[in-house]
Amino acid sequence: MSEQLSVNMLLSSNHECFEKISLVATDVDGTLTREGKFTTALLQALENLAVQGIKVLILTGRSAGFVHALVSYLPIVGAVAENGGLFYPGDSEDIIQLNTISDYNEHRQALAAAFSKLQTRFPRIKESSDNRFRLTDWAFYGPDLTTKELTTLDNLCQDMGWGFTYSAVQCHIKPLGQEKAKALLQVLKQYFPEYQIEQVVTVGDSPNDESLFNQAVFPVSVGVANVLEYSKELKYQPAYVTSAYEGEGFCELAELLLKVSQN
Repeated sequence: MSEQLSVNMLLSSNHECFEKISLVATDVDGTLTREGKFTTALLQALENLAVQGIKVLILTGRSAGFVHALVSYLPIVGAVAENGGLFYPGDSEDIIQLNTISDYNEHRQALAAAFSKLQTRFPRIKESSDNRFRLTDWAFYGPDLTTKELTTLDNLCQDMGWGFTYSAVQCHIKPLGQEKAKALLQVLKQYFPEYQIEQVVTVGDSPNDESLFNQAVFPVSVGVANVLEYSKELKYQPAYVTSAYEGEGFCELAELLLKVSQN
């Protein structure tokens, strides 16, 4: 775990690095949403970025079913589902597998068995309502799980040969190595090779976005203000933090990107 997050506020920082940004890779829940919903301001910000030629790519822990719908309605160039398991291009009906899973039925059975073992230790955890729409991971809710309990869940998953992550919305059992950063790098290489990493800004708010804050990989990263709630739990820290929370923080970033792109 890291020390207390040293805040480099977005609006008061040197904005030179943002002048190069052509692609925004962003989380959804707690980053684009406000109290779980998309606002008219957020939808306008996405449209404004698209008009300006700044592409938006979504990276979420949400299910395959959820993302399949999302990519059809928003002005985005694609979306990664299940914390790096699948990619949905914005310009086709294809579903791109970003893992080496050969049999999804067997894979889901193994995930279910792992979840059952976790339940023996934590009887209060509950399968998420969207789990039936997932392919690569297993999502569950844990009311009032403490940091210590989350660490225990992580260790138990590791002992069973699985990865683990969590956000403000859900906990996830996932294949080892399945993470947003790895998926983003794969998608950039295969589908957006015209962009250098300095032209990409990564955006998030919680521990399942942590890999996007690794400045050795992504030099320009932004956390919306609610990321500060996890400051003691993050190994990697965003380079910048917005003054506004949730979707309003994303709009703050979008406004900055539009401003510097027009100079």
